[in-house]
Amino acid sequence: MFIDIHAHTHRIPGPPRGGKQAYATPRQLLERYESINVESAVLLPTANPECAYETQSNMEILEICKAYPGRFIPFCNVDPRAMTNSADAPLDELLSFYKEQGCKGIGEVCANLSFLDPLVQNLFKHAQAAGLPLTFHMAPQIGGTYGLYDDPGLPQLERSLQLWPGLKFLAHSQAFWAEMAPLETPADRYDYPRYPVKEEGVVLKLMRRYENLLGDLSAGSGCNALARDIDYAVDFLNEFQDRLFFGTDICAPDTPTPLVDLLLRLHDEGKINTEVFEKISRGNARKLLSLL
Repeated sequence: MFIDIHAHTHRIPGPPRGGKQAYATPRQLLERYESINVESAVLLPTANPECAYETQSNMEILEICKAYPGRFIPFCNVDPRAMTNSADAPLDELLSFYKEQGCKGIGEVCANLSFLDPLVQNLFKHAQAAGLPLTFHMAPQIGGTYGLYDDPGLPQLERSLQLWPGLKFLAHSQAFWAEMAPLETPADRYDYPRYPVKEEGVVLKLMRRYENLLGDLSAGSGCNALARDIDYAVDFLNEFQDRLFFGTDICAPDTPTPLVDLLLRLHDEGKINTEVFEKISRGNARKLLSLL
């Protein structure tokens, strides 16, 4: 029923985080999927040091996918600072290799650099040339966190969408999804705004203007973007039904998956029809990743 556009796994869970297992093993991840009816999932390597206790190689992800054919789909993750830590690094060499190995996209990009940093723009340039979609985590600040930084109102993301119209950007995390509505204060970017939507936010405006902007609905951030105002969410899901993607962002074995219940409820209550549900739950992923 579902294809998960955003998941993580490590063959060996690695150092604990907060006193518990940080990453599910492939077998543990598949056990979770049995309970929530996920048929296959995109695996995103934790390659950027800002977001990982233990960085992960692209080759590990490829090996996991080969061990479980049909269940896992590999993305590669190339740090913008890779190879030469310069804006002219030949990242195409890496991306071409991983694409030949079967990687269907890039991400989750978590380097804590600005969207318009020349290193990041170099990655976008080579990603567009490779024809691979790119999943990013957006951060509300530089330092002390992970993810690509943008200012309130997302001007750097917008400029990147303009510069690289052939690159499909899969947008993710609270700093992005908080802008479903205008921010009451900039601090809302650090958390999940709970107040109802009184006015349309920049996320909708950018998605209307730029067809290369896609929505990764995974994690608490994506689910909260919908749950905070159900009527607004239904309009959003219907309008952008061709560019929204179900995801979980499972890391630890017990990571919550609230989006499953929310989408099923909206469908069961007739607030989104079966066609819309099927597109968001799996159809858009099949099309984007050429799984047809």
